[in-house]
Amino acid sequence: MENKHAELLAVNVNDHIEKKGSLSYLSWCWAWAEVIKRDPAATFDVKMFGDLPYCSIGQTAMVWVTVTMYGKPLMCQLPVMDNRNKAIANPDAFAVNTAIMRCLAKAAALHGLGLYIYAGEDLPDTPDEPRISKEQEATIVALAKEVGADLGKIAKYYKCKNFLELPSTMYDELIKALEDKRKNQ
Repeated sequence: MENKHAELLAVNVNDHIEKKGSLSYLSWCWAWAEVIKRDPAATFDVKMFGDLPYCSIGQTAMVWVTVTMYGKPLMCQLPVMDNRNKAIANPDAFAVNTAIMRCLAKAAALHGLGLYIYAGEDLPDTPDEPRISKEQEATIVALAKEVGADLGKIAKYYKCKNFLELPSTMYDELIKALEDKRKNQ
Protein backbone atom coordinates (compact mmCIF):
# COMPACT_ATOMS: atom_id res chain seq x y z
CA MET A 1 0.00 0.00 0.00
CA GLU A 2 1.31 3.43 -0.90
CA ASN A 3 2.00 5.96 1.84
CA LYS A 4 -0.69 8.65 1.49
CA HIS A 5 0.82 10.65 4.34
CA ALA A 6 4.14 10.88 2.46
CA GLU A 7 2.20 12.36 -0.49
CA LEU A 8 0.76 15.01 1.83
CA LEU A 9 4.22 15.82 3.16
CA ALA A 10 5.30 16.61 -0.42
CA VAL A 11 2.48 19.14 -1.07
CA ASN A 12 3.79 22.71 -1.45
CA VAL A 13 1.51 24.92 0.66
CA ASN A 14 3.52 28.15 0.33
CA ASP A 15 0.87 29.97 -1.73
CA HIS A 16 -1.73 29.32 0.95
CA ILE A 17 0.12 30.49 4.03
CA GLU A 18 -1.40 33.48 5.80
CA LYS A 19 0.66 35.88 7.91
CA LYS A 20 -0.53 37.58 11.06
CA GLY A 21 2.21 39.68 12.55
CA SER A 22 5.35 37.58 12.47
CA LEU A 23 3.47 34.27 12.56
CA SER A 24 2.54 31.98 9.66
CA TYR A 25 -0.67 30.00 9.42
CA LEU A 26 -2.00 27.61 6.84
CA SER A 27 -5.42 28.69 5.65
CA TRP A 28 -7.80 26.26 7.32
CA CYS A 29 -10.33 26.31 4.47
CA TRP A 30 -7.67 25.56 1.87
CA ALA A 31 -6.21 22.83 4.08
CA TRP A 32 -9.60 21.19 4.57
CA ALA A 33 -10.31 21.36 0.81
CA GLU A 34 -7.01 19.57 0.18
CA VAL A 35 -7.83 16.96 2.82
CA ILE A 36 -11.21 16.06 1.33
CA LYS A 37 -9.83 16.10 -2.23
CA ARG A 38 -7.36 13.43 -1.19
CA ASP A 39 -9.68 11.51 1.15
CA PRO A 40 -13.39 12.20 0.57
CA ALA A 41 -14.19 10.12 3.67
CA ALA A 42 -12.05 12.38 5.91
CA THR A 43 -13.70 13.85 8.99
CA PHE A 44 -12.85 16.24 11.76
CA ASP A 45 -14.19 16.34 15.27
CA VAL A 46 -14.02 19.09 17.87
CA LYS A 47 -13.70 17.69 21.39
CA MET A 48 -16.46 18.93 23.65
CA PHE A 49 -16.19 19.57 27.37
CA GLY A 50 -19.81 19.38 28.45
CA ASP A 51 -21.51 21.90 26.18
CA LEU A 52 -18.30 23.86 25.52
CA PRO A 53 -15.84 23.28 22.63
CA TYR A 54 -12.88 24.16 24.86
CA CYS A 55 -11.34 23.33 28.19
CA SER A 56 -10.71 26.18 30.62
CA ILE A 57 -7.24 26.35 32.08
CA GLY A 58 -7.29 29.14 34.63
CA GLN A 59 -8.49 32.19 32.72
CA THR A 60 -7.29 30.74 29.40
CA ALA A 61 -8.64 27.95 27.20
CA MET A 62 -7.48 25.04 25.07
CA VAL A 63 -9.22 23.38 22.09
CA TRP A 64 -8.78 19.89 20.65
CA VAL A 65 -9.50 18.79 17.08
CA THR A 66 -9.16 15.29 15.62
CA VAL A 67 -8.76 14.87 11.87
CA THR A 68 -9.30 11.37 10.52
CA MET A 69 -7.73 10.66 7.12
CA TYR A 70 -7.29 7.29 5.45
CA GLY A 71 -8.91 5.77 8.54
CA LYS A 72 -6.25 7.17 10.90
CA PRO A 73 -7.40 9.70 13.55
CA LEU A 74 -4.81 12.23 14.74
CA MET A 75 -5.62 14.73 17.48
CA CYS A 76 -4.10 18.16 17.95
CA GLN A 77 -4.58 20.66 20.76
CA LEU A 78 -4.10 24.39 20.66
CA PRO A 79 -4.45 27.20 23.19
CA VAL A 80 -6.83 30.03 22.32
CA MET A 81 -4.21 32.63 21.37
CA ASP A 82 -3.80 36.15 20.08
CA ASN A 83 -1.74 37.12 17.02
CA ARG A 84 1.44 37.00 19.13
CA ASN A 85 0.88 33.34 20.10
CA LYS A 86 0.02 34.32 23.66
CA ALA A 87 -2.93 32.71 25.44
CA ILE A 88 -5.97 34.99 25.69
CA ALA A 89 -7.51 35.51 29.13
CA ASN A 90 -11.28 34.98 29.11
CA PRO A 91 -11.54 34.36 25.33
CA ASP A 92 -14.76 35.22 23.52
CA ALA A 93 -16.60 32.99 21.02
CA PHE A 94 -14.73 34.46 18.04
CA ALA A 95 -11.33 33.69 19.59
CA VAL A 96 -12.44 30.13 20.42
CA ASN A 97 -13.72 29.59 16.87
CA THR A 98 -10.48 30.96 15.43
CA ALA A 99 -8.48 28.58 17.61
CA ILE A 100 -10.63 25.62 16.52
CA MET A 101 -10.06 26.38 12.85
CA ARG A 102 -6.30 26.89 13.39
CA CYS A 103 -6.28 23.59 15.26
CA LEU A 104 -8.07 21.93 12.33
CA ALA A 105 -5.30 23.08 9.98
CA LYS A 106 -2.68 21.90 12.46
CA ALA A 107 -4.36 18.50 12.85
CA ALA A 108 -4.32 18.18 9.04
CA ALA A 109 -0.59 18.99 9.22
CA LEU A 110 -0.13 16.02 11.57
CA HIS A 111 -1.14 13.92 8.55
CA GLY A 112 1.56 15.69 6.52
CA LEU A 113 -0.21 18.63 4.83
CA GLY A 114 1.96 21.70 5.43
CA LEU A 115 3.75 20.14 8.38
CA TYR A 116 6.93 21.99 7.46
CA ILE A 117 5.45 25.43 8.25
CA TYR A 118 5.25 24.46 11.91
CA ALA A 119 8.96 23.60 12.13
CA GLY A 120 10.53 25.52 14.98
CA GLU A 121 7.28 26.57 16.63
CA ASP A 122 8.16 24.48 19.65
CA LEU A 123 11.27 26.55 20.27
CA PRO A 124 11.16 28.61 23.47
CA ASP A 125 10.08 32.24 23.27
CA THR A 126 12.84 34.79 23.18
CA PRO A 127 11.99 37.13 26.06
CA ASP A 128 14.24 39.87 24.71
CA GLU A 129 12.26 40.36 21.49
CA PRO A 130 12.52 44.07 20.60
CA ARG A 131 9.36 46.12 21.13
CA ILE A 132 8.06 49.23 19.41
CA SER A 133 9.97 52.28 20.62
CA LYS A 134 8.43 55.40 22.14
CA GLU A 135 9.28 57.27 18.93
CA GLN A 136 7.53 54.62 16.82
CA GLU A 137 4.54 54.76 19.17
CA ALA A 138 4.40 58.56 18.74
CA THR A 139 4.47 58.13 14.95
CA ILE A 140 1.62 55.60 15.10
CA VAL A 141 -0.49 57.85 17.32
CA ALA A 142 0.14 60.92 15.16
CA LEU A 143 -0.64 59.10 11.91
CA ALA A 144 -3.75 57.49 13.42
CA LYS A 145 -5.04 60.90 14.54
CA GLU A 146 -4.24 62.39 11.12
CA VAL A 147 -6.34 59.77 9.30
CA GLY A 148 -9.10 59.72 11.94
CA ALA A 149 -8.40 56.15 13.04
CA ASP A 150 -9.74 54.99 16.40
CA LEU A 151 -6.72 54.21 18.59
CA GLY A 152 -8.84 52.05 20.87
CA LYS A 153 -9.99 49.88 17.96
CA ILE A 154 -6.43 49.57 16.68
CA ALA A 155 -5.20 48.49 20.11
CA LYS A 156 -8.08 46.02 20.39
CA TYR A 157 -7.27 44.56 16.96
CA TYR A 158 -3.63 44.06 17.96
CA LYS A 159 -4.73 42.86 21.42
CA CYS A 160 -2.58 45.32 23.32
CA LYS A 161 -3.15 48.02 25.90
CA ASN A 162 -0.54 50.29 24.36
CA PHE A 163 1.61 50.06 21.28
CA LEU A 164 4.82 49.70 23.31
CA GLU A 165 3.72 46.07 23.96
CA LEU A 166 3.92 45.22 20.25
CA PRO A 167 6.96 43.52 18.74
CA SER A 168 8.97 45.94 16.60
CA THR A 169 8.36 43.62 13.64
CA MET A 170 4.71 44.77 13.63
CA TYR A 171 5.54 48.47 13.26
CA ASP A 172 5.79 48.42 9.46
CA GLU A 173 2.50 46.48 9.15
CA LEU A 174 0.68 49.00 11.34
CA ILE A 175 2.14 52.04 9.56
CA LYS A 176 1.26 50.56 6.16
CA ALA A 177 -2.35 50.00 7.28
CA LEU A 178 -2.61 53.62 8.43
CA GLU A 179 -1.00 54.95 5.26
CA ASP A 180 -3.41 52.83 3.17
CA LYS A 181 -6.26 54.45 5.10
CA ARG A 182 -4.83 57.87 4.28
CA LYS A 183 -4.65 57.00 0.56
CA ASN A 184 -8.27 55.82 0.55
CA GLN A 185 -9.66 59.00 2.12
